[in-house]
Amino acid sequence: MTAIVTVTPNPSVDLSTTVERIVPVYKLRGTSQRRDPGGGGINVARVVTRLGGDVRAIYPAGGAMGDLLRRLLDGEGISSTLLPIAGETREDFFVNEIATGQQYRFILPGPRLDEHEWKACLAAVAALDPFPHFLVASGSLPDGVPDDFYAQLARVARQRGASMILDTSGAALAAAVAEGVDLIKPNLREMRELCGGGSEEPAAWEAAAKALVRNGRARIVALTMGHRGAALVTREGVWRAKPLAITPLSAVGAGDSFLGALVFHLAAGAAPADGFRQAVAAGAAALINPGTGLCQPADIARLMRDVVIEADQR
Repeated sequence: MTAIVTVTPNPSVDLSTTVERIVPVYKLRGTSQRRDPGGGGINVARVVTRLGGDVRAIYPAGGAMGDLLRRLLDGEGISSTLLPIAGETREDFFVNEIATGQQYRFILPGPRLDEHEWKACLAAVAALDPFPHFLVASGSLPDGVPDDFYAQLARVARQRGASMILDTSGAALAAAVAEGVDLIKPNLREMRELCGGGSEEPAAWEAAAKALVRNGRARIVALTMGHRGAALVTREGVWRAKPLAITPLSAVGAGDSFLGALVFHLAAGAAPADGFRQAVAAGAAALINPGTGLCQPADIARLMRDVVIEADQR
């Protein structure tokens, strides 16, 4: 049995480069070039694979970029299932400006999926036999896919006795939470959109997360808050992690690295609080790697020693 399966409705090929300075009109000559497979669930699968986990990535893809995406995944040794579509898989573009250390992120819309194409994704998951212990759905929904796509996946996971883990935003997140999921990983903006309100205080968003858990909408809420750190909320209590003292090089995939490490350790039987420590280190490890490289196990092991967790248990 594959322990973890990820679903990425809107995958990408991520191209990253560096330039000395970004200015209008002039040709900006990159000093580096890197292409990686991308999209939320695919990034989670990349992290789980690096950590030694058993994972399969399911994704729709088409055109030359779709072929390249498959080759990139094969190159990283990731088991995957490509579901052919008529449209061209998107390519996202990331530029680091050397002079300022700033990163610019260009996220393209991706293809439109026809009804039979997105339904093929649902069917591919429903047909898994044996079914995985953990189903991870992550990323944006492409044009043509209904807002309740992830809610439909959550229904399948519940019927098959699997844990549904979700990382998305907006209407897709709201619909899935209304259906009920096991774990969500919103950032602060996504939590605001889901629960409303304008408070900047972490305590307010912890309270909102507790309400989701108490009402049965999510069994676990892993809330990432950037420079404010992160929090893990369950029925058993709240665990808070302070941000690590690092110099970020790239913000690409930090949340995916966090989630990948958390899922890997949950699948290995770790308690949520223990997995949370690993996840915080993995998110920070992604920040110190340039471009679209995500986290590396050696960096996770080194940074984990600096993770400070405060527990508020019942």
